[in-house]
Amino acid sequence: MNIMDAAFLADHVCDEEVEDTRETVPDDVQDAVRTLLRWAGEDPYREGLLDTPARVGRAWKEYGRGYAEDPAVHLGRTFDEVGGYDEVVLLRDIPFHSHCEHHLAPITGTASIAYLPRNRVVGISKLARVLHGFAHRLQIQERLTAQIAECIRDNLDPLGVAVVIKARHGCMTGRGVRTHGVDMVTSKMLGCFREDAGRRREVLALIGGGKG
Repeated sequence: MNIMDAAFLADHVCDEEVEDTRETVPDDVQDAVRTLLRWAGEDPYREGLLDTPARVGRAWKEYGRGYAEDPAVHLGRTFDEVGGYDEVVLLRDIPFHSHCEHHLAPITGTASIAYLPRNRVVGISKLARVLHGFAHRLQIQERLTAQIAECIRDNLDPLGVAVVIKARHGCMTGRGVRTHGVDMVTSKMLGCFREDAGRRREVLALIGGGKG
């Protein structure tokens, strides 16, 4: 056996081992995928598509993993020792991936999440975890924006929360009007960012990178 054959065999064995440890996809899920493939004009039993129903089933289990978690749990541990800091906390341009509930098409974009602490802060990675917890569900962008903001308000009790999401939607680029390069922007302002015009301008300027 030469080196290339050995490498191929090792890769093949590794692939099989990985496959064996994966979650079993129920037959009815795989049958549903085959039905869609036939509806689209494909033969679900041709060689290239034989494993597709199982792959799609596992992929959708991952896409929907947000249903199995409560994003609020990520905000349970907070810190009171902030050294007198009383200004805006902002995590800007967090990449995320979701799917629209109307066509199951991908939504890809970035979210900026800001809050003005009242007396406690949370680890910054937790803001991203809240985003992903809601994004890994079937969504519309407007609801996703509101869910993130309300979750932070309800669990951190800050003086204000601001969430701005910019995303592109596969249901617009891949079907229907087939228009590419268009961003959808949504925002949700709560507390002082909604009630105080000065605070609102401040946080929007920070989110925009100081561009105003």
